[in-house]
Amino acid sequence: MPKHIHHVDIRVSDIDASRRFYESALAPLGLGVTSADHDPNGGAEIVFGKGDSGDFAIHEPTAGAGQDTVTTGAHVAFAAADRRTVGLFYDAALLAGGRSIGAPGPRPEYSEHYYGAFVLDPDGNNIEAVCHDHRPV
Repeated sequence: MPKHIHHVDIRVSDIDASRRFYESALAPLGLGVTSADHDPNGGAEIVFGKGDSGDFAIHEPTAGAGQDTVTTGAHVAFAAADRRTVGLFYDAALLAGGRSIGAPGPRPEYSEHYYGAFVLDPDGNNIEAVCHDHRPV
């Protein structure tokens, strides 16, 4: 089945701090830096993914329209293999300076098998790891 979203990019206030946060938080999910360069607008760009894929990127703001504002308040959910991985994401994100807004646990209000954890990144974006675990909750 094809993915519905090709990639997500956000603008961050401190590229180095955000890189440290995301490298730590996304490592348990098997995601790492696939590219660290400058985007076509001239700002620093750090791309995260698996192998050659780059599904998620952080950027420095630049003067271009749509490129000039730090992203805040976004919600990005990353797929986790299982409950254990959701917990590893959460712990790593907190150690990297993230702020908890939802410890790992079932979220039956979203769906019967939803299990997730939520943290705020350095700019206040809601970053989640989620799996759909069919074990009883």
